[in-house]
Amino acid sequence: MAAINNMLCKYGAMDPVFGQPEYAQIPMAVVGIVVKFFQIVISIVVGMAAGCIPIVGYNIGANLKDRVKKLFTMLLISEAAVGAVSFIWVEFFPGTIINLFGAANESTYYTEFAIKAFRIYLIFIVLACINKAAFIFLQAMGKAGASTMLSMVREIVFGVGFALILPVFFGLDGVLYSMPVSDFLTAVLSAIVIFLTYRELSSHPSKE
Repeated sequence: MAAINNMLCKYGAMDPVFGQPEYAQIPMAVVGIVVKFFQIVISIVVGMAAGCIPIVGYNIGANLKDRVKKLFTMLLISEAAVGAVSFIWVEFFPGTIINLFGAANESTYYTEFAIKAFRIYLIFIVLACINKAAFIFLQAMGKAGASTMLSMVREIVFGVGFALILPVFFGLDGVLYSMPVSDFLTAVLSAIVIFLTYRELSSHPSKE
């Protein structure tokens, strides 16, 4: 988040509108609201995935791999559903979220940038929800290495890397694009790990 804040300050100052002193705080304030909404959604996702941990641990220990596979499928579908509801909200009704955070008396520049930020920054929120679920479930299965690798790649390599690189080419918009690009590329890696996990669970018959 520190890298994003630094880029917002740097490239916001170069923007013809947000470079003006009276509007300079808008990019930082808006992205702060977007991130806060994202954290609320992710907290729901984390809660759902964390609730599976003891169940996964028991069934892995009992070698009931079919049950683990079914639970993993149910979790991914449920997390995708949470992401889909959030996606519909941020893409089609971003104004309602902005108003919840007290933007009614703000300038049109604030509102326009906020709507744009929600729609770009969270366009792949469904993938972000699935990614987070996969991280936690893999850890519950004892795959701490794979879980840590995916999380580190998402937060440090992609999260920081694209936040620093994309603004060079796209200016202030590049900061907003860094989130969906990171989520999409992480989802590609997650899909590979999920596929391998399903294959592993399918290759070991359950002992029921």
